Amino acid sequence: MKIAAVEAIPFSIPLRRPSAFAHGTLSRADHVLVRVTTDDGIVGHAEAPARPFTYGESQESIVKAIDSWIAPAVLGTDPFARERVRDSLRWLRYNHTARSAVDLAIWDVLGKALGKSCHQLLGAFTESVPVVHIIFAEVPEAMGEEALRMRDRHGIGIFKIKTGKDPVVDTKAMRTVRSALGDGAEIYVDANKGWTPDEAIRLLPVMQETGITMIEEPTPAFHPLARRWVAGTSPIPVLADESVTRLGEVAREVLDGHAQLVSIKVARTGFTESARIAGLCEGLGTGVVVGSQMDGALGALSALAFAAAYPGTSKRGAELGYHLELADDIAAAPAIEHGRMTVPGVPGIGIEIDEPKLQHYRCDQD
Repeated sequence: MKIAAVEAIPFSIPLRRPSAFAHGTLSRADHVLVRVTTDDGIVGHAEAPARPFTYGESQESIVKAIDSWIAPAVLGTDPFARERVRDSLRWLRYNHTARSAVDLAIWDVLGKALGKSCHQLLGAFTESVPVVHIIFAEVPEAMGEEALRMRDRHGIGIFKIKTGKDPVVDTKAMRTVRSALGDGAEIYVDANKGWTPDEAIRLLPVMQETGITMIEEPTPAFHPLARRWVAGTSPIPVLADESVTRLGEVAREVLDGHAQLVSIKVARTGFTESARIAGLCEGLGTGVVVGSQMDGALGALSALAFAAAYPGTSKRGAELGYHLELADDIAAAPAIEHGRMTVPGVPGIGIEIDEPKLQHYRCDQD
């Protein structure tokens, strides 16, 4: 079996409402469907989300990277030779989600070829994981109402609040969400590198008062002394995200004392690299969170397979619910029941593309 074709298909789906965070606002999911086909007709799929404000990748750059560099490097390769595929792309800098989507689609092929789910191939530690709901920056009262709505509708008990725009508003948001949910829910915050170190430290008493369990990327990743100061001062663990885009960065952030927890995003590091990161974190004694790259249903299924595969990745809630923000989708994700999502248990990742919807939302055709 050989890889015969790699396609990158851009599609765009409107969101139900804008998703606001420290550095911008999204109104559409401008993503890329990656399709890997073997010479015996097995087809694997994955999703590459374009995030120019985070990694510098746009829809256009993802398609370009796959068509011009990644596809030529992997065509004709045995999909089981995952290390050969990985090695063939060592020269390519950045392009995180483009490379990762190809890796995920190849794993989808492998699962289908073997008649096993990727969840099984990765480790199959558990069958379901608790879901985290991300609350984007809005008027604090609306954030509290949304938390209650998601708890009542889906049984979700873990919430991440987007902060980093204004410490005064962030303070009110934390207090409002905690007041709405009471003491039974877990809440953590994500500043998306939006606070200065002074602001982050001044907000620590508020975070302790409201029972915040983690602080994700409080300050910019390129300010090492500031990051070490905040992480060393905070009694609440710091969760690294945008600062840990590859294996070496994980080691640096943890060993330099910048963070105590690491966000693993399969949309950023695929299954192959994410497994290495999970192993490194286990060896270092560092906790992990399976994060969201603001993926649709395809990304949720991929993250679910990985989160449920290992003890370390299933201990905390996984950010699997962003697909609910999309007005529509080109695939279906498992339902969230009693605050948890269960792996489909079918060969591959479990993705079934709705081809008519793909044709409707794809944006590379007139």
